[in-house]
Amino acid sequence: MEPDYFLDITSLVCPMTFVRTKLAVERLSAGQVLEVRMNSGEPLVNVPRTLTEHGHVVLSLSPENAARPDGIHRMMVRRS
Repeated sequence: MEPDYFLDITSLVCPMTFVRTKLAVERLSAGQVLEVRMNSGEPLVNVPRTLTEHGHVVLSLSPENAARPDGIHRMMVRRS
């Protein structure tokens, strides 16, 4: 799947990880897909959960490097 937009939040900390992601999703049209690159830990738990609570669809969430599941992850989210 090709995303419509890409966002890297690996340099941010809570609550800016979600704030930046939310702003990016809000700029999308319904049905468009955003790819988000994030660190494990807080962003990995809170960003997908909160986007789902806001009615968006997390299409995929996986480690960038399967050998390092505690590292950087990529998430695809579709605006509802």
